[in-house]
Amino acid sequence: MVGMGSGLRVSNPTLASAFAAALLHQGVVLLAVLVVLALAWNLLRARQLRQAAGGGGGGARLGAGAGPEPAARRLLRIAFGLLWVFDGILQGQVAMPLGLPSQVVQPAVAGSPSWVHRLVMGAAGVWSHHPVTAAAAAVWIQVGIGLFLLVAPRGSWSRLAGAASLAWGLCVWVLGEAFGQLFAPGASWMFGAPGAALLYCLAGALIVLPERLFAGPALGRRLLRALGAFFLGMAVLQAWPGRGFWEGRIHGRPGGALYKMVSQMAATPQPGFISGTVRAFGRLDAAHGFAVNLAVVVSLALIGALLVPARPRAARAGVAAAAVMCLADWVLVQDFGFFGGVGTDPNSMVPTLLVLAAGHVALTRSPAPGAATELASLPRRDLAGALRRARMRLSADPAYALRSLAALGAVAIALLGAVPLLLASTNPVADPILTVAVDGTPDALQPAVPAPPFRLTDQHGRVVTLASLHGRALVVSFLDPVCTSDCPVIAQELKQADEMLGPSARSVEMVAIVANPLYRSTAVTDAFDRSEGLDSLPNWLFLSGSRQALTRTWSEYGIEVSVAPGGAMVAHSEQAYVIDPQGGERYVLDTATGSQDSASMSSFAGVVASEVRSVLAAP
Repeated sequence: MVGMGSGLRVSNPTLASAFAAALLHQGVVLLAVLVVLALAWNLLRARQLRQAAGGGGGGARLGAGAGPEPAARRLLRIAFGLLWVFDGILQGQVAMPLGLPSQVVQPAVAGSPSWVHRLVMGAAGVWSHHPVTAAAAAVWIQVGIGLFLLVAPRGSWSRLAGAASLAWGLCVWVLGEAFGQLFAPGASWMFGAPGAALLYCLAGALIVLPERLFAGPALGRRLLRALGAFFLGMAVLQAWPGRGFWEGRIHGRPGGALYKMVSQMAATPQPGFISGTVRAFGRLDAAHGFAVNLAVVVSLALIGALLVPARPRAARAGVAAAAVMCLADWVLVQDFGFFGGVGTDPNSMVPTLLVLAAGHVALTRSPAPGAATELASLPRRDLAGALRRARMRLSADPAYALRSLAALGAVAIALLGAVPLLLASTNPVADPILTVAVDGTPDALQPAVPAPPFRLTDQHGRVVTLASLHGRALVVSFLDPVCTSDCPVIAQELKQADEMLGPSARSVEMVAIVANPLYRSTAVTDAFDRSEGLDSLPNWLFLSGSRQALTRTWSEYGIEVSVAPGGAMVAHSEQAYVIDPQGGERYVLDTATGSQDSASMSSFAGVVASEVRSVLAAP
């Protein structure tokens, strides 16, 4: 029937278009910010040239005594900067607005304790309520953090970039990866434990450390020992009986834990030769499950044993063995991690390798103590002196000025996502784009057409006509008082819209007309109102009347009502009309949201409230 809605798909063209438009508009804002920063750079550069021409260029040597950035720190900063940029680009896939909560977060939290589920799904609700805003925010935050790491190699800016990586990585690890699924059954290093984002956090924490800690092999030794202990722990976890990793077949059929994971990854949309390779490994595990798991356990234990002593030669062998294992697992089990339209990162193997490589470099190629003196390690000065010194360096040192402005640009990119996301998280009303995506844009009648008159009786037995409501904006819907599926949902949406209107609700009447020729008495409408909490709304009217009066009203408003044989069910169109205070129809809305979740409900309520406000504001 007219007005029956349909559900949302992750590739919904309305949401995809809105997502692309949001990225484009925010990109224009970003371009304006970069233009301002470029102008600032030109002004600074002009001042520097004037100072140099006047013989005042000696200040350019401020901080020139600092040695090169430690190799291990540079590896972490550049590699994870590129990873964040890559992850941000992945967040721009068209399926992200709707696909991330349903296809990434929900599977990640499955099987976790109830407190983890409540925490993670509560945060996912923000994304579900504001999918376009949240998806665009993730793009800019991650691209901004990545660029921040890349353009800020030294000093306070660089440590701030590391802190940003640590903070956002922690958010992703907790809320996006459900603590890396460590609390869920089946956790395994092969599947990504302890979570890729936790490795981003580790890299950010290492970048935050003062550079002097990278002098000498001590930091690399501690890092490799910690990673060695981690690999030994993962070997024990992988070997633990009863978790399904030793079996390739269950009851004579392929079905071990590893086989199931590989089969799921092979089904991801991707190039055929890649899925074929993954399926081939799945068949190998199904045929030789015990041998495959034994090889994994021995390999993990060997890697851990080589890393724990943190001696250069053994560590080199351990890192090489880990590289082979990580790459094999990345291809054959994790299936690269970024295919399928909702892949958010290359999973855990690439960052694992990068952290291992950084640990080895820190152990074997660290600068001698005292060779890498950074500005932050020099004697502390008072705040005024520090600010004066920074201004002098901005004026005198072209490279420092350029890096500082580039860092400000990266911060601006991240804030371009973070600020809208923060504001959206405080707004409990879902974005109206969800309703538009399901039902289309409300039909605006320009000019307004006179609403068909009616003469019916409200839930208190009083006669109500369209003329008697003149001077008030109306939302006219059609509800079945004995319906137990869609109509209660629509009623709650209208109630929520009334609450959103606030003081303006005093100028609005929420009118429902019975859409059931069999059950239309005051008793059933009263029961419906009490059940849905509508009896407390002072501006709520549930109108009924004789079958003839209702049939005439349905016909004039274009509402189709049909009774199934035997009277077992009544079907009716799901439409609502927004009528202005002068009695003119201004908007026709489809009340079938296609879903009973809170996001769809509050989204439709927001649309209703918005259209009512526009009617009240019209001259």
